[in-house]
Amino acid sequence: MCWLPSGERLRAKTNVSFGVRPLLARTALASALLMGSAASAQDAVQYRTPSPALAAIVDAPLAPLASASPDRRLLLLVERPESPSIAELAQPELRLAGLRINPATNGPSRAAFYSGLLVKPVDGGAERRIAGLPAAARIADLEWSRDSRHLAFTVTRERGIELWVADVTSGQARRLTAPILNAVFGDPLAWIDSRSLVVRVTLLDRGAPPPMPAVPPGPVVQENSGRRAAARTYEDLLKSPHDEAHFDYYASGQLATVTLDGALERQPAKAIFTRIAPSPDGRYLLVDSLHRPYSYLVPASRFPTQIEVLEGGRPIHRVADLPLAEGVASGAVRGGPRSIAWRADAPATLSWFQALDRGQSDSKAAQRDAWFTHAAPFTGPPVEQQKFELRLQSITWGDDSLALVTESWTRTRLTRMWRVEPGRPGARELLFERSSQDRYKDPGRAILTRHPLGRLVLLRSVDGGRIYFTGAGASPGGDRPFVDEFEVASKQARRLWRSTPPSYEEFVAFTDDSATQMICRRESATEPANYLVRSLTGETQRPLTAFPNPYPQFAGVTSEVIRYRRADGIALSGRLFLPPGYTPEKGPLPALLWAYPREFLSADTAEQVSATSERFARISPTTALPFLLAGYAVLDDPAMPIIGRNGRPPNDTYIEQLVANATAAVDELVRRRVADPKRVAVGGHSYGAFMTANLLAHSRLFRAGIARSGAYNRTLTPFGFQSEQRTLWQAPAVYSAMSPFNHADKVKDPLLLIHGAADNNAGTFPIQSERFFNALKGHGATTRFVLLPHESHGYRARASLLHMLWEMETWLSAHLGPVAEETPAK
Repeated sequence: MCWLPSGERLRAKTNVSFGVRPLLARTALASALLMGSAASAQDAVQYRTPSPALAAIVDAPLAPLASASPDRRLLLLVERPESPSIAELAQPELRLAGLRINPATNGPSRAAFYSGLLVKPVDGGAERRIAGLPAAARIADLEWSRDSRHLAFTVTRERGIELWVADVTSGQARRLTAPILNAVFGDPLAWIDSRSLVVRVTLLDRGAPPPMPAVPPGPVVQENSGRRAAARTYEDLLKSPHDEAHFDYYASGQLATVTLDGALERQPAKAIFTRIAPSPDGRYLLVDSLHRPYSYLVPASRFPTQIEVLEGGRPIHRVADLPLAEGVASGAVRGGPRSIAWRADAPATLSWFQALDRGQSDSKAAQRDAWFTHAAPFTGPPVEQQKFELRLQSITWGDDSLALVTESWTRTRLTRMWRVEPGRPGARELLFERSSQDRYKDPGRAILTRHPLGRLVLLRSVDGGRIYFTGAGASPGGDRPFVDEFEVASKQARRLWRSTPPSYEEFVAFTDDSATQMICRRESATEPANYLVRSLTGETQRPLTAFPNPYPQFAGVTSEVIRYRRADGIALSGRLFLPPGYTPEKGPLPALLWAYPREFLSADTAEQVSATSERFARISPTTALPFLLAGYAVLDDPAMPIIGRNGRPPNDTYIEQLVANATAAVDELVRRRVADPKRVAVGGHSYGAFMTANLLAHSRLFRAGIARSGAYNRTLTPFGFQSEQRTLWQAPAVYSAMSPFNHADKVKDPLLLIHGAADNNAGTFPIQSERFFNALKGHGATTRFVLLPHESHGYRARASLLHMLWEMETWLSAHLGPVAEETPAK
């Protein structure tokens, strides 16, 4: 269950004991299926279903999301539907400029929808369901009005997207517009005030979409004239003038104002609007719009962008007109103004950052960024607030005497938080400085409240001298979330509250500005997350929700955060799960390691513990935890740090450190006698799949591997990947050594490759798995390649999730062998 920030946008179970007779039968079937597949080049396979225990995970109900109203008197519970059908993912889809568009609705083709809305008073009382919604409603883009009386949202129909509003007092929802909203770029609505909204709508009388020419008018030509434009690899880009015309057709629109009585007024401007942001006083609109020339190299987010302020629907001030940004290298930022937004504590003042080094991370500069503000009516020059040594990241507003500015630098992981005074440009004081990877020293995030203009600003004590922070509270014993009171003048923090075992609690929101009572989310290793109200001055607690455990069949699972060291002394950790009913007397188990490597610049930060034993395990079908019900031990997210040495980038020793990490993990499982060293598998998704392939190529630690949606040939990501900022031409030996495709001849253990046929993640094109499978097959490896139709980088359709689990279960059963029979009691 997830929490939506306060006031922001927002089956059948199978109880399985630790038995193995069904698994033995499945093992025989798995072996037959896999042996049969070796006889032919490919299988004609229909969607399959795993064992009932695993299938039940896919159909387990999802707990609602939650969001507090701006006045913090109501808790909105947002219900989520089950996984969509494969038929839904198979609907017509346009892939243009990095976007995926449903041509029937003029919105995103792969959006996540909500199915129901409930409102619960924080001070007690029964929750009530929002009524009046259409049957099987597909709800999205939730946004509270600033007075907390209404909730605006969209409902997607077969032929378009409608604007709806719910009166939370009466609990009744109603439609405000016909299905005319344009949601190609996401959220198409914003409150102007508590009585009216601005929305993006499709153009009137735009006619039919441009037809595909029967005969191409000519070749598609791209050209460069000596200008560097190093870009990472992207999917779904424009490829022809016809694509450009389609993009114009679906992305273009108008702005319109809508009142709560349903009156709609279109504004005169027509453009490809990507953002609409009303000023806090509701008088102006800050809008971003795209224009030509387009690019076939980068997505729409890099197209030329005009940023303007509108009043009464007409432009009155141009903030910037940013050119096409094809050459933003890894670690760099776009030149010109960026992060342009309204100051939260002022009626209508713009704020933005601007690079002083042209946005290039590889150039030397004493100062990287400048920060500007510009107040309405924008007749005078902007105010340069001050310059910063690092790259500016964010501003948290308070008032003229206090705001928080964060700067950081990717190459060194250095991050700083400053206290600044917007009313006195140049004034600042350093509050915190640390490595962004140092979780133990993270001061947390500032706690916010609502300004009278409705925007979020710093919560301050009555005397104005103190602010509040909340964070994960990372420690060697695991995360212990906290709330601190921070005195700005002395820079001293006083801890008001900290989560303590055996539960894991995290701060959600204060119930009012007195900061004496708060909404928390609490969970434990055996209890799912629920919300409660607790006092900071005593032990008073009052539950708000009582969501049941969606996975009762996991009641007998045990988990533990284990700690161990690799050969060079680096401390590692991970969370070990053991199947229901397992006892040490039953002996070692087949085991599955599911991991994801991460780069670090120092051993100190790499050794920090990130696992917490008090947290409730989220049993998603895409994790390794469902296989506990098949009798496997699971080491979930064991640390796989790749650490920079002697000032060199971490990836210079990627392979040797990766193997050392895995060796330490397997040795620890064997030392604990929970894993049979001859029956250990490794798996991962995305960069975890890349890790899996490399471990099979460079070690014999594992009996089998499962790699999902990975990239295996780094020459196909030549301008950087993950945290690697060097290009292929700057570090050819590193790219070569890290590419398991180049070492396919060394893979001696079975490898299952799974990939979404519509993967749109940068660098993980389906061809990565296709070519790697061919390389493995060419060298006689035992391998299987499964391409899931219509699935993107993450898998969503119910049929796909079930089949993915069937493939993984069958693969593990065939290559790790059956779980040992239970010994009958004497």
